[in-house]
Amino acid sequence: MRLNSTSLALLFMSILFISPVATAQDRPKADQPPVPPASKTQVILLGTGNPAPNPDRSGPAVAVVVNNSTFIVDAGVGVVRRAEKAARDKGIPALRTSYLDKVFITHLHSDHTLGLADLILTPAVVGRNGSIAVYGPPGVASMTTHLLAAYEQDIRMRINGFEKGDPKAYRVNTHEIEPGIIYDDGRTKVTAIPVKHGSWKYAFGYRFDTPDRCVVISGDTARSQDLIDAAKGCDVLVHEVYSAQTLAQLFSSGSQRYHSTFHTSGVELGKIAAEVKPGILVLYHQLWGDPKSRSSPKSA
Repeated sequence: MRLNSTSLALLFMSILFISPVATAQDRPKADQPPVPPASKTQVILLGTGNPAPNPDRSGPAVAVVVNNSTFIVDAGVGVVRRAEKAARDKGIPALRTSYLDKVFITHLHSDHTLGLADLILTPAVVGRNGSIAVYGPPGVASMTTHLLAAYEQDIRMRINGFEKGDPKAYRVNTHEIEPGIIYDDGRTKVTAIPVKHGSWKYAFGYRFDTPDRCVVISGDTARSQDLIDAAKGCDVLVHEVYSAQTLAQLFSSGSQRYHSTFHTSGVELGKIAAEVKPGILVLYHQLWGDPKSRSSPKSA
């Protein structure tokens, strides 16, 4: 059933896992994960949090798994460990750490990128076969260059020390993107969608077209007509959200203006859902605010 404006109450459920559970064996071969029969696209929320250090939510990160290929959108805190947990607990071998080799960054806010060093280095340590590809807005190349420089001694020791690590696993192929199709392997096509994230010059959502699903991930954004147009009729829309009512009780008028410029309220998201009519709407980067917390983010 398609969503309509009467479905707003359903938006406030926390959805941790979408799509059928993979049935591949728990311990795949080291060279590549086993290929599930037929085409199967899975969407897994690895983190739904924001800058607040909530121990119950990891930083924003979403995995789109198409058979044996894994596409990570954003690298929030905990991304690698959450992927490994999903691989073990949900039977999704393509999410094992050594297979994480593609990441798409929506924008360069810290809560979306603090896990980037983890994605670059940890899979290399445990045996990734080859380099990692990083796609993102202008500035992401400088970020990855500086991360590699920051860990220069670690990388040198792991390659040249007793571990004798694979130098290729520590290579980063960085792609600074523009709106439009940015990836197409013949099975999965990824389109970058420009979105409105306040004063950020470059911020993107992503649309994944696979043989059996269309998945759209908003990234951080206020209402964006480009995103709405790109998402219409999609199977899965993963969208950020904040509670205007709760934030009005917690923060100053200036902070409230910030959120309305950078993010999408629950009421606005209900209207977007009624226009887009996705097969399913999933909430992440949730900013509800907590009156009992001293660490609710004033910006995100």
